[in-house]
Amino acid sequence: MTTHVISQTDLKQAVHTAVTELLQVAKLERGDLLVVGCSTSEIRGSKIGTDSAEEMGTTIVAALQEVLVPAGINLGVQCCEHLNRAVIVEKAVAKAHNWPIGNVIPQLHAGGAASMAAYASFKEPVAVEKVEAEAGLDIGDTFIGMHLKPVVVPVRLSIKSIGEAHLTAARIRPKYIGGPRAVYDESLM
Repeated sequence: MTTHVISQTDLKQAVHTAVTELLQVAKLERGDLLVVGCSTSEIRGSKIGTDSAEEMGTTIVAALQEVLVPAGINLGVQCCEHLNRAVIVEKAVAKAHNWPIGNVIPQLHAGGAASMAAYASFKEPVAVEKVEAEAGLDIGDTFIGMHLKPVVVPVRLSIKSIGEAHLTAARIRPKYIGGPRAVYDESLM
């Protein structure tokens, strides 16, 4: 196991930069959902699920919330595969979307550090099996695509990794409807 050292300050700044850039491109509106998948093991340079770091999860969620809360964007944090990639959201968000609530409390190796941090910091955290988010950040190849509405569009950010973890971002756009004679609204693309 190779542990990469990234300071909490650098971690917070990287997450802050990534989410800020994504918001600028994704055209999210108040009440929209941004889903984040995160492997603190991958950030540390280890294989996903083998070297989780609770303090990192707390720093990541705090950095996300610093940007999302003032913008009125809801945060969903994906759990690891051991919880079938369930998502931790605020109870009000689950109820507003009529997403069935499951009964689980994320742990370090059954959910992951970031989902634990979300569960600890949210006002009324709940787990749901599936969400339909308008945008997402994937830190460490955790595969958040199953939680994004169609049609998913990749977003290129100025940073490509956080620590040793590969970073990808995505937004959604409305589906194109029609055929060769259709005309599309450029502002929705």
